[in-house]
Amino acid sequence: MKPLVLICSQDAELYMFLSHTLEVDGFTTEPAGGAKEALALAEEREFQAVVLDCGPASITGSAICARLKRDPRTCGLPVIALIAPGAENQHLGLLKAGIDESFVRPIAPAKLLDCLRAKLALPKRGSNGVENGGWLSCSGLEMKLDAHRVRGNGHDIHLGPIEFNLLRLLLGTPGKVFTRDELIGAAWPPNIHVGARTVDVHISRLRKALKDTSPRCVIRTVRSAGYSLEEMDG
Repeated sequence: MKPLVLICSQDAELYMFLSHTLEVDGFTTEPAGGAKEALALAEEREFQAVVLDCGPASITGSAICARLKRDPRTCGLPVIALIAPGAENQHLGLLKAGIDESFVRPIAPAKLLDCLRAKLALPKRGSNGVENGGWLSCSGLEMKLDAHRVRGNGHDIHLGPIEFNLLRLLLGTPGKVFTRDELIGAAWPPNIHVGARTVDVHISRLRKALKDTSPRCVIRTVRSAGYSLEEMDG
């Protein structure tokens, strides 16, 4: 069974990024907006760890941590805080609340994953020589899954979490036409409503990001069907 991690954050985009990062590495995730929702979820699910988002304008990070550490349902869970730049003054309050580990964002995905695996006494991914993350590729376009990295003809391509998830699906099977519903299922959390127009907007952003670095990989629109990643000749 995959380790289940509770991500406590009110930032939907950060949750999507963290969720994708953890799920690529073999975890599953569940979102919670605050301590009350987290504790309610703990009655239904067996979590193994909590990742706590501490935003720059938030003074509730330490309060949420303290509640989690007091409650018998969650007191034994390791809680890892991600502190936004400019909010470093939250360190002391988090320490007093019993935080197990804290990092200032941005944090390299591998560092967070290594911390989670260490707290849960899990082997590092790839230590058995079988799973090493690996690359997806198509005509000079490459995606390193476990490092959340994309390159086009040797140049780094910086994508947001939604565009990364969309590209991951398309790049996994070049030439296959994916419906908008399939793209939504791959790129957005299940509790967020997304319309077709929103998918089109993010596909447009992805096309723009790929245009200069990966001209031979084109996202084709298939009318009334969806999108596919095509390898162009020449």
